[in-house]
Amino acid sequence: MFDRRLVMSVVASLALTLPIPSFAQAYPQKPITLVVPYAPGGATDIIGRVVAEEMSNGLGQRVVVENRAGAGGSVGAAAVARAQPDGYTLLLGALTSHSINMGLQAKPGFDLKKDLIPAGLAGNVGLALVVHPSVPAKTVPELIALIKASPDSYSYASSGQGSPQHLSGELFNIKAGTRMPPVQYRGSGPAMTDMVAGQVKVMFDTIPAVLQHVKAGSLRAIATTGVEPSPFMPEAPTAISQGLAGFEVSSWFGLLAPAGTPQAITDKLNMELNKALRSSKVKEALALQGVDPKPSTPAEAAKLIDSEIAKWGDLIKAAGLKAE
Repeated sequence: MFDRRLVMSVVASLALTLPIPSFAQAYPQKPITLVVPYAPGGATDIIGRVVAEEMSNGLGQRVVVENRAGAGGSVGAAAVARAQPDGYTLLLGALTSHSINMGLQAKPGFDLKKDLIPAGLAGNVGLALVVHPSVPAKTVPELIALIKASPDSYSYASSGQGSPQHLSGELFNIKAGTRMPPVQYRGSGPAMTDMVAGQVKVMFDTIPAVLQHVKAGSLRAIATTGVEPSPFMPEAPTAISQGLAGFEVSSWFGLLAPAGTPQAITDKLNMELNKALRSSKVKEALALQGVDPKPSTPAEAAKLIDSEIAKWGDLIKAAGLKAE
């Protein structure tokens, strides 16, 4: 008995002196599922697939994209929020859309701040204010003057209730003092078709979606919606520079994990995400989609989420929009 106890004591002492692998060193040991909460083909899906491929190389395990569309992105986000917090189920979140849903959807099925934690930002996509060529305005002040002079003649195309494109129009109304109503469509595609045909005269949409039409002359770009001119449409001045103070809209994207995921895992994900975003291969692939990569820390991503929720929540109240 004495010898057995002695041996066990020695083994225990040795165990205390041996290095214990951390979560980050052991993770990942199997493929990771990256949920994209929209159908294949959109900006979120494309960003997710580009990032997943590059992160797979760094992590040594496949990052498999799984599309779970529905309820403006809330179905997929809620599924990740309910997943085990072990780093094997992640979300490529459309942070701007999710932030809007927090204020517009009566039951989004998850809390963006409480149920999910950010591993980092992936990037953002700028928007542009475009008009049909039949509209004589070439600047934001000229467009505002036209709308105020003939308020019944102008409406704006929206890619769907609660989308960044929709809320951009509402923000424009508040900042410009106009009452231009939205025409809601089921997606950017149908809205763009009617814009090019002249059925609707004004629209906010992502720069990649409008760029080919602007170059072809079937639409005119009046402004972009960032603080600085867009590198993808440098000829278009910002709305801010044309007198709309505080008019800033970008569609942000980021990598999120279920709340409770160990920090060592989110730190490792952040390191690999930033490494991917800084690679020339990923930069080139995202540039083709008009995406500006934005490497960040988890804390910076959390701060951006807080600001987006506050910004859009205030606008929803100011515009009198009702939760669905």
